[in-house]
Amino acid sequence: MSVAAFFHLSRPYTVAEIAELAGAAIRDPAAPPETPQVITGVAPLAAGHHGDLCFFVSPRYVKELASCRATACFIRPRHAHLLPEPIVGLLVEDPQRAMTLAAARLFPEALRPESLFRASGVSPGAVVHPEARLEPGVIVDPGAFIGPGAEVGSGTVIGPQAVIGPNVRIGRNCSIGAQASVICSLIGDRVIVHPGARLGQDGFGFARGDKGWVKTPQLGRVIVQDDVEIGANTTIDRGATRDTIVGEGTKIDNLVQIAHNVVIGRFCAIVAQTGVAGSSVIGDYVALGGQCAVAGHLEIGEGAAVAAKSGVMRDVPPGARYGGAPARPLRRFLRAEALLDRIARRDKPDEAI
Repeated sequence: MSVAAFFHLSRPYTVAEIAELAGAAIRDPAAPPETPQVITGVAPLAAGHHGDLCFFVSPRYVKELASCRATACFIRPRHAHLLPEPIVGLLVEDPQRAMTLAAARLFPEALRPESLFRASGVSPGAVVHPEARLEPGVIVDPGAFIGPGAEVGSGTVIGPQAVIGPNVRIGRNCSIGAQASVICSLIGDRVIVHPGARLGQDGFGFARGDKGWVKTPQLGRVIVQDDVEIGANTTIDRGATRDTIVGEGTKIDNLVQIAHNVVIGRFCAIVAQTGVAGSSVIGDYVALGGQCAVAGHLEIGEGAAVAAKSGVMRDVPPGARYGGAPARPLRRFLRAEALLDRIARRDKPDEAI
């Protein structure tokens, strides 16, 4: 069975159509069928059956490929000889990207959260303030709240129990997931906010007082540019005296914390459980691995990459590769780890790693 059981197939595609949209060359099986092969689902190699489309990226999955019974498989030309004879080979240099293109065409509903109520228009169970402005084509699920002065663009879906605060602006063809909250924010077009995400709440700002901590008003906004995706249960605090900004095309995973005044550039990738402290600036095309911690008031240069579980405590130059805690150039970090491991195993040289 296809893994896409919860999503409707847009329509069956022939293998030739799939090859054309992915830019793949076709390697026919030894005994090609008399009628055109049709793709109706996607599946992992081990579960692929007739009608399914799979992809193969690494020789570590040779066993799964040998038992695969899918109709077609994206595969690199140098691995084509590994394909079982009945499977049509779709030869590409990047099978994963090709599979992404194909799956998006086969199951477009899976690209963004749609109405969970499977309805159109504003549900009678939603609360929309009379002063809110919704363009034609907005879908609002039951239990959602849209405050006074809020504006929502056409084609946008507001999920059940989502909260859109006063004067928030949300662009066109966006998706705001169930129980997400968006306040003090300006959202561009084609933005996806997954369920449970929080945008625009207070930043963590306090000053020391005679009797403890004194709360600092957080007066800025959150600005999210076009084509950004924000994962489930991620939090993005509004700025204190300037805006928190997420640049165009950036993808943020689940359970990420972005503090007040942070500026994130375009086309960045920030992986789960990462935390970025206040007023840090992240350049364009930066990648932060899972569970990274970035201290406040730092700058990570354009095109830099930081390995998972790293602690960034100083600026990272553009294009650099950093890792470790504290984070340092990746090669130096790996050499230090190897040296420590050798020292630790001196008394037991034969011990398995």
